[in-house]
Amino acid sequence: MQLAQVNIARLLAPIDSPQLADFVSRLDEINALAENTPGFVWRLTGEGNDATSLRPYEDEMIIVNMSVWQDIESLKNYVYKSDHTQVMKERRKWFENMKEAFMVLWWIEDGHIPTVLEARDRLEHLRQHGPTPHAFTFRQTFAPETAETPLAGG
Repeated sequence: MQLAQVNIARLLAPIDSPQLADFVSRLDEINALAENTPGFVWRLTGEGNDATSLRPYEDEMIIVNMSVWQDIESLKNYVYKSDHTQVMKERRKWFENMKEAFMVLWWIEDGHIPTVLEARDRLEHLRQHGPTPHAFTFRQTFAPETAETPLAGG
């Protein structure tokens, strides 16, 4: 089993605005950092080398980031113990503070590439039911062997 993650963010301004220029200028560096982190498997891309062109929600200001990792520790090391932390510290300059869950983790079969629809379903499941083996968070994780059968559409 491998770990899938998705997080969404609502932009404070259009992606091509001066307000987002600093964020956009860091994308290649942060994406390369992820790709070179031990345990990295895959990440979602759209036009170019990032996923900022994808708009899976009706709200055009919501962007999505999705990736697959070998395990939870690999993803945690990237998120909390690498230069990625600097971007997280500055996120309020670029993104709204979301009231609902905006990040979800779930286990997938090795080699499976999650779809944006699957990710949306997992995030919605987390919002409705809280952390479960089907959709969970860093705060409350579940072992791979607890993974459930995907929901319809996922």
